[in-house]
Amino acid sequence: MTADATGQRGLVLVVEDEPAIADLVRLYLSRDGFGVHLERDGTGGLAAARRLRPVACVLDITLPGLAGTEVCRRLREAGDWTPVLFLTARDDEVDRIVGLELGADDYVTKPFSPRELVARVRAVLRRTAGAPDGPDRPRTVGPVTLDPARRTVLAAGSPVQLTSTEFDLLAHLMARPGRVFTREELLAGVWGYAAHAGTRTVDVHVAQVRAKLGPASVIRTHRGVGYAANG
Repeated sequence: MTADATGQRGLVLVVEDEPAIADLVRLYLSRDGFGVHLERDGTGGLAAARRLRPVACVLDITLPGLAGTEVCRRLREAGDWTPVLFLTARDDEVDRIVGLELGADDYVTKPFSPRELVARVRAVLRRTAGAPDGPDRPRTVGPVTLDPARRTVLAAGSPVQLTSTEFDLLAHLMARPGRVFTREELLAGVWGYAAHAGTRTVDVHVAQVRAKLGPASVIRTHRGVGYAANG
C-alpha cells in the first residue's frame, strides 16, 4: 500500500490495520534506518511479502481478510522463512502460542513501546545473520549436527528447516551439552530480553524444535528447572 525507501538496514513489511499504530511503527523503524512497506490487510500483506522479499515482517494477528497467523502459515508452507514478529493484544495468549507454533520468531503485546519493537526486529535480524554465541565450527550432540556458519541442522543425516529463533535456541543448548538452562536464561541468551516477557515463549519454541527433530531430538526437560541438550 505505502512504502518508504529500502533503507540501509533493509525493508521491513508492516501489516497493521490501525493507521495510528502503523504510522508509529513506520516512524520508529525508519528512524533506525529501515525501509518500511505498509499494508492494511492480510491478503495484501501476503502478496507484499512474496513480492518484496523483506528482511522481516511485522504482522498484527487480527487483520481484515487473512489473519496474521494465516499469513505466517502460508509463508512457512511455501518455504519462506523470513523472520516474523507478531503484534498482539495483551489477552491473546492463545493466538500468540498458535503464532509461535506456526513459525513466528517473536511477538510484542499492545500497548507496546515502539523502541522495544525496533529492538526486537534488530535482535531477530542479528540472530538470522550469524552464529549466536561463539565459534562457527559445527556442533554435534547425539544424532544432531548444527553448523552455525551455514545455519544448517542435520538430524540423523537429514536436513531440518528451523526458523531463525528455533535455530538459535538449539544452538544455545548445543553449545554446552548437558548444561541445564532455566527458561529465564534462555530468554536472555536467545531472545535477548528479560523474563517478564513470558517464559511460555521458550516452552513453545522447544516443542517446535523437538517436533522438527523428531526421534533424533536431543533436548531434554529437567522438570522444575529448564532444558538441556543431551546425546
